[in-house]
Amino acid sequence: MYVLEEQRYIHEDLERLEQGIADRVHEEPKPIRDRLNRDHEIAQLLDQIQRQSSSLLNLYKDENGTRAGELQELNTGDPFDAFYKQLGDIREHHARYPNEQAENSEQRYKQKRGDPSAPVATVVDTIFSGEEAFGRFFDLHTCYDSFSNLPNVKRLTYLQYLEYFDNFAAGYGGVKRGDKMTDQYFNYVGELAQYLEDFMRKTRPLENPDNILSGFDEEFGKLWEKDEIEGWQIESATNGSKATLTDAEAIWCEDCEKEFKNENVYKNHLTGRKHIKAAEQRKQRQQDAAAGSADSKSVVVSSARLKERAIAEREYRVKKMASLMNTERSDTRVNVERKQGMTKREREQELENLLNASDTPREAAEDGEGEGDDDEDKIYNPLKVPLGWDGKPIPFWLYRLHGLGVEFPCEICGNYVYKGRRAFEKHFNESRHIYNLKCLGITNPTLFRDITKMDEAVKLWEKMQKEKKKSKLDEGSVVQMEDGEGNVMPEKVYYDLQKQGLL
Repeated sequence: MYVLEEQRYIHEDLERLEQGIADRVHEEPKPIRDRLNRDHEIAQLLDQIQRQSSSLLNLYKDENGTRAGELQELNTGDPFDAFYKQLGDIREHHARYPNEQAENSEQRYKQKRGDPSAPVATVVDTIFSGEEAFGRFFDLHTCYDSFSNLPNVKRLTYLQYLEYFDNFAAGYGGVKRGDKMTDQYFNYVGELAQYLEDFMRKTRPLENPDNILSGFDEEFGKLWEKDEIEGWQIESATNGSKATLTDAEAIWCEDCEKEFKNENVYKNHLTGRKHIKAAEQRKQRQQDAAAGSADSKSVVVSSARLKERAIAEREYRVKKMASLMNTERSDTRVNVERKQGMTKREREQELENLLNASDTPREAAEDGEGEGDDDEDKIYNPLKVPLGWDGKPIPFWLYRLHGLGVEFPCEICGNYVYKGRRAFEKHFNESRHIYNLKCLGITNPTLFRDITKMDEAVKLWEKMQKEKKKSKLDEGSVVQMEDGEGNVMPEKVYYDLQKQGLL
């Protein structure tokens, strides 16, 4: 390809890239999946612009003089000769490769809109796990397993770990300073920092994570030079006792970084193997610090101090990135706490509803301008729970508490389905149920609670009517009368005989 033609082609490609970015920025999709996918596409187009611009600058530099030769040939020679020469080269190329497909550069950077009923896998679908929900939550289960396998670590639940994973002080989410010098802890902190960095790159593709991380490293370097990193200060040699009273009886051991309830427990602890090992490590650190301060001209840095710096740098990066993504962290804790009260089927149903909600047709915004207002009124309700008094879905725990997922059909009400036991029991006193009972000829609905079948209600009413008639027939035989001769008879028979003059 000629240099001038290649320059023209790159300029055209840059304009198409800018138009592709403008088309994507113009839209603002609401689902987080579509929004993240758009940002990743824009980031890829920006990288393509950088590569094409770099190639164009190299062509303009013209280090080998090819571009200058072409310009001189066009200015001095016959332009038609150059044109027909290039035309001959193009014809020769297509004659040599007759089946080569011509690329449509206009469609190269346009948004691909496929069939809405057939979802297309995008970049976002492959880089996030199911637990992360397209960048909304953290998935720290692997880091939590590595943390739980550390020696001498405080046992935490996963929910507690989400709260303290960036607190590396002993007793919270970390271990003692002496136990941090192991390769296992070094790998754990590196794994945690790498996950947070990858998560930030995936959820914020349009930002520059390298600049953010380099800023963290520079800030850490300044604090390390001033010896202001919390938990990693240089320990100075002390001639006093290694134990200090923290309250009336409690004693703190500086070697083991541990508190003891009283002095007797502390004295028994001094002869232990762990205390002796921790005291030797602390003494070695003090000697290294003393050697470094004694020789002011040549800085003496021990290998242990270098490893401490590497571990402290990773811990500092985890703290800064966790504070930068505090929203995702709090959302993760709420999501984990909510899922602990859900069954496996409910979790699968929620994930399925989330995927279905993200696969809605994206051409809805192009059908008309008036539909934008309707999208704002749509409520995110993947579990299909009832709406509350404010028009928003009620909490899921309230949905399960009232048993609204259980359905009670009533044949008397025209096979109407009531959700929840409370609504089912309440409907027996409502006008619909009472009116339908009257249509069946039942005038006393009080005795027909918990009866939903029409044939059962009719049979019960007929039985009640028969018993009522029978009780009326036997009503006269209840009172007994006695004549003058001592004969006992029912009251009705007595009055009939008396009217006839037989008594």
